[in-house]
Amino acid sequence: MDHSRRPPLADSSLALLAQGYTWLPGRLRRTTAPLVRTRLMGQHAVALHGPEAVRFFYDEQHIERGTALPGPVLSTLFGHGAVHTLDGQLHRVRKGMFLSLLTGPEAVGGLVDGVCAEWDETVASWPGRRVVLFDEASRVLTRGVCRWAGIPLHDPDAVARDMVAMVDGFATAGPRHWRARRARARSEAWLAGLVDDVRAGSATAPQGSVLDGVARHRDADGRLLDPRTAAVELLNVVRPTVAVCWFLTYAGHALRRPDVRERLRGDDAAYAVAFAHELRRFYPFAPFVGGRAVTDLDWHGEPIPAGTMVLLDVYGQNHDPAHFDDPYAFQPERFAGRPPARDELIPQGGGDPAAGHRCPGEDITVALLAALGPRLARLEYEVPEQDLRIPLTRMPARVRSGFVLEDVRVPLPAGLAAR
Repeated sequence: MDHSRRPPLADSSLALLAQGYTWLPGRLRRTTAPLVRTRLMGQHAVALHGPEAVRFFYDEQHIERGTALPGPVLSTLFGHGAVHTLDGQLHRVRKGMFLSLLTGPEAVGGLVDGVCAEWDETVASWPGRRVVLFDEASRVLTRGVCRWAGIPLHDPDAVARDMVAMVDGFATAGPRHWRARRARARSEAWLAGLVDDVRAGSATAPQGSVLDGVARHRDADGRLLDPRTAAVELLNVVRPTVAVCWFLTYAGHALRRPDVRERLRGDDAAYAVAFAHELRRFYPFAPFVGGRAVTDLDWHGEPIPAGTMVLLDVYGQNHDPAHFDDPYAFQPERFAGRPPARDELIPQGGGDPAAGHRCPGEDITVALLAALGPRLARLEYEVPEQDLRIPLTRMPARVRSGFVLEDVRVPLPAGLAAR
């Protein structure tokens, strides 16, 4: 056997934790081979990169996702029994539920309108306060998505903290990870009880709402989801929507450039969408995604034995000069008039969302950022001295200070300002 094709003996798990987002792109840059062989958590793994690799990775005849997600990630981010753990017909039926609830102009527009109304109401209270954008955005998004989804909230701030904790602790060990586990346990218990109440008739789910759709959904076997799994899937609507607070905080970071801020203040809807795409490309969120080889595979002459863990480089592809000119410059113009190709920009996965594991809420993320980015740009505020670094060794990365605003001034509507 070619020694270069043997699984390495040394495990890279500690190197991944130490180097964060730069670990996999660095490994790929240092090789001339079409893939990287490594070992993670004691398992043989290979890493792929590029649009062709995206198509290869999201082909169900090549890669399955259900057995590849580590237990700690399921216990924090996705939840056991989630759609992310399914393949084949089981996945298609469950994914169809999400597509029916989260896609299309009516669904996207309803959620965006609701979140924007929460934003406008909240921002009106900011003058005279010291505001941490990350925290405020998480609460706005929590209230907006839960109201839209038909989920009653008794303590919105506590729910927002739990949603953030689940995302913040999935890729680490120590206190953040255990906070995430506790947050998931609380949230699943709360929503499982709500599903039970809806089915028993002691609680009401607005017809056509996400709560109604998940509570009434029947899986491929014709059965209702058990209450805990229904709770997991409700969280897979609420949690990723609240996670947009990461990108809204990155928006504040990007708007320190006066030229970007000034252009975003205008009524150029196409530029707002381009700004949303560039936020998702430029700033770090997921370093990579993983699956497992269904059968013995071949990638450009390199064998991938059945059962091998397969990693798809996300952060590296989004910063690859072969696909994006000057990739470490923030330039929304690169997407002006040119939506990104399906397998080119992959911050929320690749492939076809209807058939594969690409996030069905991607359109919602883009629409929220395109609506809230200009609202943030139109505010007047001071950015006091603070730690604005975004360490790439922290996963998921975030602005250290949360982006603090002071002396916020909310502009009057145009009609009132003219009086």
